[in-house]
Amino acid sequence: MSLQNGETPAPRAAGGTPGGGPDAGPATPPGSGATAPRGPGPATSPGPGPATPPGPGPATSPSSGPATSPPPGAPAGGASAPAPRRGRPRSEAVEQAIYEAVGGLLDEGVPLTELSVERIARTAGVGKATIYRRWSGKEDLFVDLLRSLEPPDPVLPGTSVRDDLVALLEALRRRGLAKRSSALLHTVFSQMQLYPKLWDAYRLTVIEPRRRLGLDAVRRGMEEGEIRDDLDAEFVNDLFVGPLLLRTVVRPDSSDLEPGLAERVVDALLDGLRPRA
Repeated sequence: MSLQNGETPAPRAAGGTPGGGPDAGPATPPGSGATAPRGPGPATSPGPGPATPPGPGPATSPSSGPATSPPPGAPAGGASAPAPRRGRPRSEAVEQAIYEAVGGLLDEGVPLTELSVERIARTAGVGKATIYRRWSGKEDLFVDLLRSLEPPDPVLPGTSVRDDLVALLEALRRRGLAKRSSALLHTVFSQMQLYPKLWDAYRLTVIEPRRRLGLDAVRRGMEEGEIRDDLDAEFVNDLFVGPLLLRTVVRPDSSDLEPGLAERVVDALLDGLRPRA
């Protein structure tokens, strides 16, 4: 008998019919003349002759052999489980090839605003779908390119307001140095003024989170009595980052981003911003 849809035949009880379960009772040997009682009273014993075996092989009990359960997640009915979908993990080598393609095109003099996803993909030797799987558009790609060239955002020590502010300003100083030493960073930042959509994306995803870190540190200083609380927190935060931005943006060719600058700025401002007695 052929089986369809992964069904298995019901077990055959001894001398019984297929589908007999454990509650079907013992099988009646053929030819024994024994009948099941229909009412109260002792059961009729079979005749003196030996019972005839039901078939050529031993009877199989419904419970013979250990029960096997399907593996977790397997569908019922014996159907084969669908193969799991394989994702496409992000490849650092592919991303680096895309970044290098952007940098190469900018080095050739192609304006940032004229770079298209099609041209970047062709230069990198990948398909457009490869880029769109990683970035929603070229602005997101450019922002990630900038972040890959800049020093990573700092991990604030949390030991004191001063230490957190120093860590934030030191990261700003290092980014200023990176911008001076990287021609690609200098090119992208210089063209951002002509590319408002890219500037907005960079401001929202990079600048604003860093600015919130500074504001949180200033507000904590006000709550702990280290900074005057009668001043606007955003104004105080601008006092801290102003000297670094001045030397990074307004005077980018100067050599005044020396080590220790972050500590000097923070200590001078904290001394002048202490609550008045």
